[in-house]
Amino acid sequence: MNTSPPSPRASEGFRDSEGFPTERDSEGLLTELRQKIRHHNYRYYVLNDPVVSDHEYDQLYAELLEIEKQHPETITPDSPTQRAGAPPAEGFQKVEHPAPILSLSNAFDVDGLRAWLERIAKLDERVREADFTAEPKLDGLTVVLHYENGLFVRGATRGNGQVGEDITQNLRTIHAIPLRIPTTPQGPPSPERLVVRGEAFIRLPDFEELNRRLEESGQKTYVNPRNTAAGALRQLDSSLTAQRPLTLLVYQIVAGTDDLPATQAETLAYLQSYGFPVPENIHCQTLEDVIAVCEDWAERRDQLDYEIDGVVIKINDHALADTLGVVGKDPRGAIAYKFPAQVVTTTLHEIGVNVGRTGVLTPYAVLEPVEIGGVTVSQATLHNFDFIAEKDIRVGDRVRVKRAGDVIPYVMGPVDAARTGAEQPFTPPGTCPVCGQPAEHIAGEVPWYCVNAACPAQLIRNLEHFVSRGAMDVVGMGIKIVEQLVREGLVGDVGDLYALVRGDLLELDGFAAKKADNLLGALDASRERSLARLVTALGIRGVGEAVAADLARFYPNLDALRRATLDDLQEIEGIGPNIAQAIVDWFTRPANQRVLSKLRAAGVWPQAETHAPGRTLPRPLAGLTFVVTGTLTSSTRNEAKALLQSHGAKVTGSVSGNTDYLLVGENPGSKLQKAQGLGIPVINEDDLQKML
Repeated sequence: MNTSPPSPRASEGFRDSEGFPTERDSEGLLTELRQKIRHHNYRYYVLNDPVVSDHEYDQLYAELLEIEKQHPETITPDSPTQRAGAPPAEGFQKVEHPAPILSLSNAFDVDGLRAWLERIAKLDERVREADFTAEPKLDGLTVVLHYENGLFVRGATRGNGQVGEDITQNLRTIHAIPLRIPTTPQGPPSPERLVVRGEAFIRLPDFEELNRRLEESGQKTYVNPRNTAAGALRQLDSSLTAQRPLTLLVYQIVAGTDDLPATQAETLAYLQSYGFPVPENIHCQTLEDVIAVCEDWAERRDQLDYEIDGVVIKINDHALADTLGVVGKDPRGAIAYKFPAQVVTTTLHEIGVNVGRTGVLTPYAVLEPVEIGGVTVSQATLHNFDFIAEKDIRVGDRVRVKRAGDVIPYVMGPVDAARTGAEQPFTPPGTCPVCGQPAEHIAGEVPWYCVNAACPAQLIRNLEHFVSRGAMDVVGMGIKIVEQLVREGLVGDVGDLYALVRGDLLELDGFAAKKADNLLGALDASRERSLARLVTALGIRGVGEAVAADLARFYPNLDALRRATLDDLQEIEGIGPNIAQAIVDWFTRPANQRVLSKLRAAGVWPQAETHAPGRTLPRPLAGLTFVVTGTLTSSTRNEAKALLQSHGAKVTGSVSGNTDYLLVGENPGSKLQKAQGLGIPVINEDDLQKML
């Protein structure tokens, strides 16, 4: 029986312009396909500069997957298909490191850095003439990667510095880690053995997107990227690790059989030549240069898309650094300059509960005021009730509070050693703190809800959402007017907005004839909004702009949508059981049915073109990433974003090497210049319509 793999169809179109082999025997074609995919993984996950579209990459990957499925004997450990995750392990094996994985001593100010230099200069005067490297101190989990003959064979945690835990299968799921080095044929020959050290972490935008998806599906969200990354890597089931957006930066060679670089700057260049992602680094000639870099990074730390808590300073010359030796577990030739604390402790006086527009009850901490990073904080989020229970946070506790940049401060947990016994455990409320109606907790979900649609807290937030720019876009109706209308009893639900008359408004404080007429005119104009905008405006839990756009393409009006069953809704791509249940529940509530009657009577009942339920929506933009900038003429930017997403596109807020198209309107600003500099295609609204 012939067991050689069939020739990949895509191989007929392969080119050797990037230095890939061109042999056409079966084994060579399989090797070529894997090299292509490794190369594109490197450009996407490490360089952030892909040269093929997601669609082209998916075709290559699917073809390799199919070949290996038909010929499993051809699968190799370094194949790009071997990242999905292995079956759950029973426990972690121990791994002895080939050299100590050391920690760092700290300096907390400029004087501390100068004192460090003076200490080590007493051991070796050459230090006074030394140069340095400065790298960001990443807030992640240290990992050690082992390569033999270019193949990734083992990965471990730092552990106690001498022995770590084997997490090889989990690390295989991280696309930034090359399974074989070098990642491109042009790289240097791989050493017989190479062991490197790096930091695994989650970038902030990926962390926010992960939590958004979890929240929409009713699952528990995470508190911070560092703990999420550490927890993901210590999963016994690597398929769970694969679901977390982990990445990695490598910054040290622990051991190797080659002639290793003599300096840290050369080390980072060496690692980069093999395809490892390395941290941003700056070569400094003097300690004063180092101090300037530390001050600069301290100022822009909140502009980075990953968390850092300081700067790592290393003597550039490895031989000189080694002669200085080690104190305990800290090498004398390096030090961590720590930024001012963003974690403080204070007293938790009370736990309050906010009510969101969808009825979600969210706990928050009332704190003894404390300064964090120059800002006085008296309240912080407690995330959810499960978090309070898991951390055993009690009223009266001394708690640790963290604030990073513009992020809302959050309670990390209690200081157990500070307890006196007077602290009081917290019990989630059985009723809504605003309207007093029973609170509901759905089994299997994290949030607690107030299900009273007439709840005053929900009413104000529902109205604010309904008239917002991303929904019905009632120009001029902000939160102050919404609160005024509710306070005066003129509006009891969103349907009442269209029953407002000039005389009602003129009796309100601050309203003259022109303001009243403008507001009524804006309400009248909103009657013409699309069905997708109206569905978004209704505030159904889990139904944002993208889901609303898909619903509007399946159902011609709200009558048709409210007749949809759970099974009908789940036939639509992207709508799972939780969102489907939320839609059905919303339409069955009597209060919401009264709102629909008012909207119909007011002429707010748009019609939409649809596709038959059960058909897959056309998604001509699937796999493409767009950025929208400038003032559009045929729609708002939120409408354009919803349109793009409904056709399969991903929409991001900033231009990068991953961006496929920039959609521009009038006065596009700096994003246009950046796109032009990166060679990214720029399109207008007419071009987009042609693409659709």
